[in-house]
Amino acid sequence: MNTETRSDEEIVHGSRGYTPGKGKATPKRSDGRRKPEPPPANRREAYKRAREKSKGDRAEAMAGMRAGDERYLMPRDKGPERKLVRDIVDSRRTVGTWFFGSAFVVLLGSATGQAGFVMYAQLLWFLIAFATLVDTVLICRKVGKLVRERLPKSTVRVSSLYFYAFMRGITFRRLRMPQPRLKFGEKF
Repeated sequence: MNTETRSDEEIVHGSRGYTPGKGKATPKRSDGRRKPEPPPANRREAYKRAREKSKGDRAEAMAGMRAGDERYLMPRDKGPERKLVRDIVDSRRTVGTWFFGSAFVVLLGSATGQAGFVMYAQLLWFLIAFATLVDTVLICRKVGKLVRERLPKSTVRVSSLYFYAFMRGITFRRLRMPQPRLKFGEKF
């Protein structure tokens, strides 16, 4: 059946490109459209709207970054290589998380002025620093091996991935951004 011979009642009004016959009003499409926001009454209101919009955008970006969404990640965190490094570090317990806590103990110990306490605090800190160094070497070996296996065409310098793994390893787990996807001991 040709559209020229069909009457107006037969034509579906919701179809795209519908134009009524001559002399009839075009139907409104108010169903799916958002109504535009009225313009601000004054500068204060415009500033308030802009502030609320930027606050919402920042909250959305922060939630996306926490979740590990590639669109919201910082350039240092983007890419499959960095994701693999994050998974490697997050799937294990690292000695590096104790590094800054022990440095804080040494700082407090130095403030007491008691020679015995200062000596033991520094000894503890040096032991944790050495253990962090050993742990970092083990993590870096694993990172190098897995990046070569899983991403053989990678163009990222492996030394930058080592530094990324070290920095993530000494950061407290709760403060890591993006947040860890894996629990301790999970396979990646």
